[in-house]
Amino acid sequence: MARIALMATLVVVLAFLVAEVAAKRWTVGDNKFWNPNVNYTVWAQDKHFYLDDWLYFVYERNQYNVIEVNETNYISCNANNPIANWSRGSGRDVVHLNVTRHYYLISGNSGGCYRGMKLDVLVEKPPPSPAPAPSKSNAIRRAFTVSCFALQFVIPLAVFAAFGLMWY
Repeated sequence: MARIALMATLVVVLAFLVAEVAAKRWTVGDNKFWNPNVNYTVWAQDKHFYLDDWLYFVYERNQYNVIEVNETNYISCNANNPIANWSRGSGRDVVHLNVTRHYYLISGNSGGCYRGMKLDVLVEKPPPSPAPAPSKSNAIRRAFTVSCFALQFVIPLAVFAAFGLMWY
């Protein structure tokens, strides 16, 4: 029983030591998935995509795909000469955002790109971790330091001044 308690304590301590920033898996289009007639520009506009996040595409595998192209081919919906073909045949594909840059993704099948199946994602470095909030023990320590200063210098100075005034 003591071993279980020790292991549980160790797990909790290690959980606090793990970095707070973790990669996120974005389901493209949320509950509309990767389908025509969805505005993926609007879908992406309020999101921040960070290094090591993942884009998860869910679509009809026999009709659409996920192709990465350059900006020019993205604008013109040209799937020729893709940078990468992220489709693996299941209709459940992921794109690992492992470089800070623009990713231009389109569906090259069945005219999907012309019907809105295109996504431009800018991948950024994660923001720095926030500075830790001052703990109560630091505040108490600071208050104690101030009170020690008062005890060591201010009070004796006041007493000395009071006695000095008495002798005049």
